Amino acid sequence: MESDDPSEAIEFGTDGWRAAGEEFTMSRVRAIGVAVAAFLDAADRSGPVAVGYDGRENSREAAEQLAAAVTASGRDVTLSERDCPTPVLAWTVRTGSYVGGLMVTASHNPPEYNGVKYILGDGTPARPNVTDELERRLTGRAPPQDAAGETSEATFTDAYADHAQSFVDADLDGLRIGYDAMHGSGRGVTDELLERAGADLTRFRCERDPTFGGGPPEPVAERAEELTTLVDEGAVSLGLINDGDADRLGVITPERGFVDPNVLLTVLYEYLLDHETEAGDVVRTVSTSSLVDRVARKAGQSVHETAVGFKWVAEAMVEHDALAGGEESGGYGIGSHLPNKDGVLLALVLSAAHAERPIDDRIDALLERHGTIVQDRRSLDCPDERKAAVIDSLEGTVPDRVADRAVAEIQTVDGFKIRLDDDSWVLIRPSGTEPKLRVYAEADSQRRVEELLDAGETLLRPHLD
Repeated sequence: MESDDPSEAIEFGTDGWRAAGEEFTMSRVRAIGVAVAAFLDAADRSGPVAVGYDGRENSREAAEQLAAAVTASGRDVTLSERDCPTPVLAWTVRTGSYVGGLMVTASHNPPEYNGVKYILGDGTPARPNVTDELERRLTGRAPPQDAAGETSEATFTDAYADHAQSFVDADLDGLRIGYDAMHGSGRGVTDELLERAGADLTRFRCERDPTFGGGPPEPVAERAEELTTLVDEGAVSLGLINDGDADRLGVITPERGFVDPNVLLTVLYEYLLDHETEAGDVVRTVSTSSLVDRVARKAGQSVHETAVGFKWVAEAMVEHDALAGGEESGGYGIGSHLPNKDGVLLALVLSAAHAERPIDDRIDALLERHGTIVQDRRSLDCPDERKAAVIDSLEGTVPDRVADRAVAEIQTVDGFKIRLDDDSWVLIRPSGTEPKLRVYAEADSQRRVEELLDAGETLLRPHLD
């Protein structure tokens, strides 16, 4: 049964509020719209709000409810005419007169989920200092206004596409690319950009299907089998796949199949160092590979490590005027374009990189220069209510040597990370979605990674008993 108090039912997590089935209700959606308007009023920020939505069954209805709630609070709204990618809305907010944006999406979650993201006026995801304020204002009741605001509609994708084409010097003439929208909001946007740049495009799942074919619209290897087969058979030289709201990107190549997102971030950063007018730092999450660190060090640039969640990557990108940012789940951003993850523009950028020099060749050269890095993880059961205490209890328990290497540094940006003197590391952090703790490890071989995972598990287990 739906709670009378939306503050009891709505909690903003890593990337907005998400809920499944009957937990996602229109009254709760309206409460978020009212809270956003009240937050902006309290901060004395005048201006309209942009509202977008993905292709899920009830996303358009939810977007209309958000618009109605915000306009009832006396503020104007521009509503997207069609479902659109989250990065399109974020870029629209950043470059327009908007003081914020609301996006109805559950991103890569299964079709029974939906949610709402709040985007700040600079195009970055809202951080806890903002979402905590929104949660405190979840009354669901708009204060009386002298006059309501107005809702207008616009096609956000047109201006974005023109910008993307001018931002990326991409000559894809004759390049055979396979593109999979996973029935999401990248359809008619990412594929059109690639074709405008000259690509010979083969499309997969580029029709709207609110069920996403019955599975989660997540750009991972097991959800990209048909596209991978097309690349394997030589019908196309590159495969690209977006998630449901097109803020993430997966890449498939002939030699490597589905490319490790950790490696892809490094390829992207190295490409940008060669092509941007000015060099810059790179931002990555604590669980993302340190391969990109080696490229940054050679270029004389710094690496900024953040907690997991692109909101933290985006914040650091702005703070350090970074060239690029990324995370191991396939979210990448380019600072001079948008300090947020964008699977649409990145499809065009990486296609341009591939046209200049195949991505497989780039990776071969990258690993030859900087060495091979292997990463893996394990999961251990841990009740949600004990996670924080277990992580805290690790402090002071780490020996001087772990898996026969000296401990160089212990970091607590997000979880508990032990960096060793050979640049390998072990990370213990709580899962954000399951009652588990994750043990990550990175080294130069799978054998060494297994040793580090064993060491991390040995260190952790006494604290779980």
